[in-house]
Amino acid sequence: MSRLEPIEGRYLRLDVLGTQYRVYVEQAGAGIPLVCQHTAGADTRQWRHLMNDPAVTGRFRVIAADLPFHGKSIPPEGVEWWKQEYRLTKEFLLAFHGALCRALELDAPAYLGCSVGGHLAPDLALERPDLYSAVIGVQSGLGFAPELSAAMQHHLSYLHHPRIGNDFKGASMRGLCGPHSPEPSVRETTYVYSSNAPAVFKGDLHYYFNDHTMTAADAAGIDTQRVAVYFLTGEYDPTTSPAETKALADAVAGSHFTPMKGMGHFGMSEDYASFRRYLLPVLEDIAEKRGAPRG
Repeated sequence: MSRLEPIEGRYLRLDVLGTQYRVYVEQAGAGIPLVCQHTAGADTRQWRHLMNDPAVTGRFRVIAADLPFHGKSIPPEGVEWWKQEYRLTKEFLLAFHGALCRALELDAPAYLGCSVGGHLAPDLALERPDLYSAVIGVQSGLGFAPELSAAMQHHLSYLHHPRIGNDFKGASMRGLCGPHSPEPSVRETTYVYSSNAPAVFKGDLHYYFNDHTMTAADAAGIDTQRVAVYFLTGEYDPTTSPAETKALADAVAGSHFTPMKGMGHFGMSEDYASFRRYLLPVLEDIAEKRGAPRG
């Protein structure tokens, strides 16, 4: 029996907003392209369970990329990035996904993202409706109120401070996991958060708290006839509750929302066995709409 996993990793040169990046990309499976976006401060390791699941990879070509500055995607050459404050913006994320889909020549791909990636799902559906044929947002919500975004700036300063180590980031993410999630999976989830560059988590949350400004009126402009929209949210997530996701889903006519009982913020890594029970029906629906053979 082979001990090699079906996941293959390669590096891809991408031009995004005038800068070339060397981006690490993992792929597994065949069929409908499914692009997975990791959370703030993390990388593609969060998707390893999904990429090893034949129930998914038998019908979907799963693609996961480390954003620049994350995981194996090191900072760009030819840019004095160390003289700039790292901040992730909506403009960059939209451009990055456009460049990724074009470079891989993806045909009507589907999208799956959690947290930062979850907020990006409705932003993609609204502002890039021709890029993905379907988006799945995990822990998605509307934009935060301006007063909350302003208040968060003080707290975010602790995520990149010379007297606070990366262990703090992992420990703080433990509180976002569901109380019933298996301990080894929770530990792995927090480990990933403890092992990325110090400035990355704080910089990513600029998009999460400030640049994702979607209102209910904005969300009402999403055309689900052009791009199918699905939302999944864990009931124990203190950052985006099922009620908050429902408010977003209610504004998107024709979208589908399912709360995930017993789960927290990181379903795909903290408790994949439970997460897949909610994800597989969504993927089945996407595949049926594409006329793919039944799994």
